[in-house]
Amino acid sequence: MNIAAIETFLTVVRTGNLNRAAEQLNITQSAVTARLDVLEQALGAKLLLRSRKGASLTKPGFAFLEQAEMIVRSWENARARTNLPRGVTRIFSLVCHPTLWTGLGATWMADLRQAHTETAFEVWAGLPGDARRWLQSGMSDAALLPEPLSEPGLETREFSTDRIVQVATRPREVVEWDPDYIYVDYGPAFRVQHAEVWPVEDTAGSSYSNPDWALAHLLSEGGSAYLPATQVAGLVADGKLFPVTGAPEFTRRSFLSWRELSEAAFPWLAGEAVA
Repeated sequence: MNIAAIETFLTVVRTGNLNRAAEQLNITQSAVTARLDVLEQALGAKLLLRSRKGASLTKPGFAFLEQAEMIVRSWENARARTNLPRGVTRIFSLVCHPTLWTGLGATWMADLRQAHTETAFEVWAGLPGDARRWLQSGMSDAALLPEPLSEPGLETREFSTDRIVQVATRPREVVEWDPDYIYVDYGPAFRVQHAEVWPVEDTAGSSYSNPDWALAHLLSEGGSAYLPATQVAGLVADGKLFPVTGAPEFTRRSFLSWRELSEAAFPWLAGEAVA
């Protein structure tokens, strides 16, 4: 199938307009139209409703969208693996949950790069659903997630248990409720633990699903938040953040799932958990 046509389809979906897609792809609008025509003829279905106002997905187009993304990812992956830099013999592809990159995934990748100079590394942000598809299709080798994946052909181990600590932008002891408290949602298990410890009816003024965003808000606006100890250790050491005295701690578990077929090339996937 024509990869350029599929990439053009995805660009039109992303921009919502044939003209903008043509600008991004550095081709003419007539070339965009021709590529879409070729793709729709090959599939035997109308993928987009095109008009002067823009372009929108049809039902077949919506059904094809996920497959189109996987086809392009597979093509990029294959191209990367066949054009490795000199001295590099293989490429390792990791899917990392966005909340697990800072202080955990990034540190692990840095250690792997130093220990395995013959390997190139790529990291994709993804949620469990994305990781499951990409592992099963062979586009990725492993996934670092807040939950284990139990699928045929996959192995899983606990990767780490991280402390989640309450920190503030000024030294203080624990209080019943901080009006400047920033809530970070680490998932269902954390929500239950948090509600047991803090059974207050007040709603946090700011809530985030990503600790990186919460940390940026905290440093900019002040207040307090529960953040991974590995993420804030340097800021605490520099006196920019302060552990809240007496505040209870929580834990966050993470899991590494990988393709059984990838373990022969990357035996360190089955290594010990990170402390």
